[in-house]
Amino acid sequence: MSLIEYLFIASLIIIWVVILVNIVLGIGGYLYSKEMDNTWIDTQLEYYPMVSIMVPAHNEGIVIEKTVRSLLSFDYPVDRYEVIVINDNSTDDSAKTLKCIQDEGHPVCLKVINTDAVTGGKGKSNALNIGYKESVGEFIAIYDADNTPEKKALLYLVTTLVRDDKLGAVIGKFRTRNKEHNLLTKFVNIETLFFQWMAQAGRWKLLKLCTIPGTNFILRRRIIDEIGGWDTKALAEDTEISFRMYRMGYRIMFMPKAVTWEQEPQTIKVWLKQRTRWAKGNIYVIFKDLKYVFDPKSGPVKFDIIYFTAIYIFGLTASVVSDVLFIFGLTHLITINVVGYSLILWFLAYVVYILSISMALMLEKGELYAENILIAMLMYFTYSKLWAVVTLMGLYHYIKDRILKTEVKWYKTERF
Repeated sequence: MSLIEYLFIASLIIIWVVILVNIVLGIGGYLYSKEMDNTWIDTQLEYYPMVSIMVPAHNEGIVIEKTVRSLLSFDYPVDRYEVIVINDNSTDDSAKTLKCIQDEGHPVCLKVINTDAVTGGKGKSNALNIGYKESVGEFIAIYDADNTPEKKALLYLVTTLVRDDKLGAVIGKFRTRNKEHNLLTKFVNIETLFFQWMAQAGRWKLLKLCTIPGTNFILRRRIIDEIGGWDTKALAEDTEISFRMYRMGYRIMFMPKAVTWEQEPQTIKVWLKQRTRWAKGNIYVIFKDLKYVFDPKSGPVKFDIIYFTAIYIFGLTASVVSDVLFIFGLTHLITINVVGYSLILWFLAYVVYILSISMALMLEKGELYAENILIAMLMYFTYSKLWAVVTLMGLYHYIKDRILKTEVKWYKTERF
């Protein structure tokens, strides 16, 4: 066989390895979903711990009022939680909006920390560290500035964490508020459901692993004290702190009954910028923690490092390579004698991809219908391929920043 044929077969093997891992995780997600359906969560506690909810925000005037009012309306004792908004170097009317809410005199304590380019403006991790110094809670909850959590979300997070000392954090589920806006938001809606029911629920059920998603989660104060705060060099501060918790021996649990609704990008330009930041941040974490793959004491960190590397580096590369070579082979631009046999494997991979997404949609009430299946079929050839571009851009910016020693700054997602 020629080098091109070996490359084509290798890419198919990598794709199938990733698919098979995801099938196993999908089965785990299904089992966990059924387990949750049959589980009643007792939200009555003898003692309700003090919770500090932190909201890092930079020029979030469009969405911040709705978010803060949602956070002030939780079904949780009003004297047992506080809301801290870190209005970080904003140049819009966020400070004025937040001051108006404060002046209304809510029973829940609302703290607003306004920073400028000198005292803040250095990214989400730095903003969280600033807010943490002003917090008093035994538990710390984090919400992004565009979130509208359901009333019982905090209660589900707290009661789950309180009852298991092995848990370092509990994460909730996030849903797409603007999923019907256009085709892109419909893609994102399906992607987020697939990720949460496969990677989050599946890993929790089978491996007792989860990754903090950046919003709608709660963790123990003592963990932040022990690790010294958030890594200000990390763009994906959620993934980074997850790995540090693993190494401390804690677990991170997925609690799908704790739901928040968030706004997703509505244009390709905004989506690319946001996802490139995610990819760059996760690449930083992968390289930072790669050494733990060879550490016998690293425990579950190994699986996640290998899993994220497979997804971000090998899986996406193999997907693009196989598709390009397959098309070139069919159009006779190159000669690949194994195309005929591989067509069956390629088609089966596509079918399994659709079935996996369908399973995730089935687990979310009201999401399994014909239009979503058709959108999922289209995603393979369009949206999924964009992730390869995102990964390359993320890797480029990671290397560039390492060489130039660029300081971390806010990468704000445009709101609509």
